[in-house]
Amino acid sequence: MNNTPKGGSCWQLIFNSTDCYPADFSNFIEDYFTTSSLDYTDDGSEQLSAYADMSFNEDNFREEAALRGVTIPPYEKKLLESSNWLKDYVMEFAPVEIADFLIYGIHEHTAPKTDKIPLQIYAATAFGSEHPTTRCCIEALCDLYHQGFHPKQILDMGTGSGILALAAAKLWPKGCRITAVDIDDEAVIVTMQNAATNHIEHNLSVAQSVGYDSPLVGQHAPYDLIFSNILARPLIDMAPQLYQSLRKGGVCILSGFVAEQEDWVITAHLQQGLKLKQIYKIDDWRAAVMEK
Repeated sequence: MNNTPKGGSCWQLIFNSTDCYPADFSNFIEDYFTTSSLDYTDDGSEQLSAYADMSFNEDNFREEAALRGVTIPPYEKKLLESSNWLKDYVMEFAPVEIADFLIYGIHEHTAPKTDKIPLQIYAATAFGSEHPTTRCCIEALCDLYHQGFHPKQILDMGTGSGILALAAAKLWPKGCRITAVDIDDEAVIVTMQNAATNHIEHNLSVAQSVGYDSPLVGQHAPYDLIFSNILARPLIDMAPQLYQSLRKGGVCILSGFVAEQEDWVITAHLQQGLKLKQIYKIDDWRAAVMEK
């Protein structure tokens, strides 16, 4: 969230998907629009959407981009009709059950009745909460928990909304320290907000980091459990740092890649000395559990 949102209808701009949007474009979109969201298509490409109130001026948008030297990719512009677009199209989502958890939005005043573990998430920057890779990772976390795994130090690399870090904090509430980092400053803020909403901020440290470069990551290493739900290329690039940061006998959960990328991601980590324990599959998406 960048500006104060207004009620009524809104414009949605859906930009053509790509492997990775340029940083200058992503930063411009975040600054210019009231709300933006990044999701992933079935082939693993990034899909950026932006939301603006009815005062949005397309000529001004293009002029501002040109002044900053930003190239705007092709996009589709749609009118979302509503009396309160932020509430109807961004903030609200139906509660969803994933493994041991029930995930619901901040628009719910009370937690839905459930025998599962409740997690309340600010959905405007957590569109991926129901994404297949998120589901795979939560299922893997829950399986580790039921197998008797008890990590003392956990790292969430590329935390996003913090949903996986929050799930881990709920599963292992005592004797466990969780470090969550993301390249995006807004993700850090949202993760801290979500942690406070769920009353689990006491055992969670959050910081901005380009990969493993944050001093906070090194401070709490080595880790018993590392999970990273990002994309295939950064997973491959960071495989050596993941191996160095993982304790012997430690486990990692890797996701954010599709079936045709599975061999590349797995091989990159096998070459570091990790062993494959299990693959999780939902549609074309994959998650891998590996052990040092």
